[in-house]
Amino acid sequence: MTTNALSPMVNWQGRLLAIVTAALAVFGVAAVYGASSILAVQNGALGASFALRQLTGVVVGGLGLLVAARVDYHVWRRSAWPLMLVSLAILWLPFLPGLRGLVPEINGARRWLAIGPVRLQPSEFVKFVVVVWVAMLATKKGETVREFRQGVLPFLVIVVPVCVLILFQPNLSTALLTALVSGIVLFTAGARIGHFLILLVAATPVLWHELVNVQYRLSRMVTFLSSGAEVTEANWQIQQSLIGIGAGRVVGVGFGEGLQKLGYLPLAYSDFIFSTIGEEWGFVGGTVIILLFGLWIWVGLRIARGAADRFGMLLAVGLTALVGVTAILHVAVTLALIPTTGLPLPFISFGRSNLLVSIFSAGVLISIGRAGARARR
Repeated sequence: MTTNALSPMVNWQGRLLAIVTAALAVFGVAAVYGASSILAVQNGALGASFALRQLTGVVVGGLGLLVAARVDYHVWRRSAWPLMLVSLAILWLPFLPGLRGLVPEINGARRWLAIGPVRLQPSEFVKFVVVVWVAMLATKKGETVREFRQGVLPFLVIVVPVCVLILFQPNLSTALLTALVSGIVLFTAGARIGHFLILLVAATPVLWHELVNVQYRLSRMVTFLSSGAEVTEANWQIQQSLIGIGAGRVVGVGFGEGLQKLGYLPLAYSDFIFSTIGEEWGFVGGTVIILLFGLWIWVGLRIARGAADRFGMLLAVGLTALVGVTAILHVAVTLALIPTTGLPLPFISFGRSNLLVSIFSAGVLISIGRAGARARR
């Protein structure tokens, strides 16, 4: 069989990943419109304002995907250290005096950079950089990653400060997700499970302090542990999420016809958008979204398995985990399977920072898949 005949066969993973990514992103624009149009009108804006902003993110992200898919992914290995140093500098900005205009405080947190009319969340981009950096260093260390002092410890010197800076924004869920995805890449590289258990024991006092001494986090934990209790202010959000999903039944109440977004379920267009999907699109719609994410993860892992080199494999695993784990946690929160975290649903939740990173990650995965296909040919 000739090389030209093989080309369509070996590149199907990248094509399928692009199609699934596009389907999720386009559906996300529709879901955001359905969940936010009434709220936008109540605030004196155009009903489609949230959806239009999401659409701009899809367009820009799509262009980023095309660029990332055509760029040799090894450029990320060469850029890992400069990107990490820039990320650390940006994460320090909220703690510097006199930068309230650049890093405004919103709902008690300073997680966003305000650049003119554009507002970005640096921690979303930092997660991508951390995956790149961990994959780079794990590739460089090779088998020594199985040792604690020469293998795991050098990663902690950088990853721990990054997670701490994100934690102090404050953003516990993103800090934990960054640590978890880093651990997945390290484990794939060959790090021992015993080392992770030691780190988990060492981190437990810090996590306990952050849970017990921050009221809203403690409330979320207590609410999760007593999910059968009567509805109170503490468990209102998760109860409304379950009511919305239950109201959707098999095929949903209809696009834009959901009631939970009418002030009952806060952030129905972002942190709890899967609940809105369950209400308006029903069990069928929710199942389709879950299957699409399952397909996305499966293709990402196949690309990792067929990568041309170790760095490509680790980078693909990390980016697949970055999107896949976030999606799993978001769905689990809306179903009251884990405490409320505030993580978005990739490609779908309103928020252009996560949207851009998720779509761009798909582009990098396609680049890895293309290189693996060329290697097999």
